[in-house]
Amino acid sequence: MLVERPARMFRLIALAYLCLAASVSAECSRRLLKNATEQYVAAQSSGQIGILTSLASNVTYTENEKPLDIKTGVLSQPIKLDQNLSIHDTTLCATFTQLIAATAEHPYVIGTRMLLTDDKITKIESIVTDDGDWLFNATGYLHWASQENWDPIPEDKRDSREVIQAAGDAYFNRFQNVNVSVPFGSPCARLEGGAYTDSSGAGGNTCNLGLPSNLTVSNRRYVVDEEMGVVDIYLGFPGLDQSVVEQAMPDSHAFRVEEGKIRYIHTLSSCVKFGCGSNFTIIPTHYRRISRLSKIY
Repeated sequence: MLVERPARMFRLIALAYLCLAASVSAECSRRLLKNATEQYVAAQSSGQIGILTSLASNVTYTENEKPLDIKTGVLSQPIKLDQNLSIHDTTLCATFTQLIAATAEHPYVIGTRMLLTDDKITKIESIVTDDGDWLFNATGYLHWASQENWDPIPEDKRDSREVIQAAGDAYFNRFQNVNVSVPFGSPCARLEGGAYTDSSGAGGNTCNLGLPSNLTVSNRRYVVDEEMGVVDIYLGFPGLDQSVVEQAMPDSHAFRVEEGKIRYIHTLSSCVKFGCGSNFTIIPTHYRRISRLSKIY
């Protein structure tokens, strides 16, 4: 009996140690996520998927909501990148990266959401936009994005995860109910495909221009970064492509939230038909753009 007690205690200690080790190994750190996004950017720049050493063997890879072999997708093509921005969500162990390739031979703006499990990338969802997608203009996207400040939020001014996500949700809830209060800041500007709601630089809130009032947005998937004050929401955008009104288009909206207010919105939306079935391309001034957007919904 005296011999069994130490042995039993040893087994309990060993079991507790194994549980602790498993918990530590499964921890999702910011460093882990940053390493994943750095590898992703390097892989896309070079077209060398092998750079993604944290890639799971059974990774799920999609482009514009369609499953693809990662070896034949856009990630296998070297693309000259002009700008990239990543956010990191240690709660969901997820990342979002925005890539702007305006001066590449084939211009792109790409948004990629990655999910990690046990230190490995298990899902990559890319929204790949180029010529013919919603208001696409990579040069405009790069120009306006370069004018904005997406630096980390000072620690004493950071909003909670709940506040940041609620701001993005309120924006989409407003699509269905015009009485929903959205915490727009002033100034607030929206970058959409390459068009900018405050291209005149007047300031004020232009994020609320041209919003629909009869759409239900579902299938929301989130990446929230409190340090950056950003929530990116992946979703299906109903009614965007006029050639397939019943089909929700793959869409990403990234919201920069400062002191509880939306400061910037970046959107990416792919289309089935060129221009999403609308007979116009990018609109150079926000005044003309507003009138065109209002005709869509």
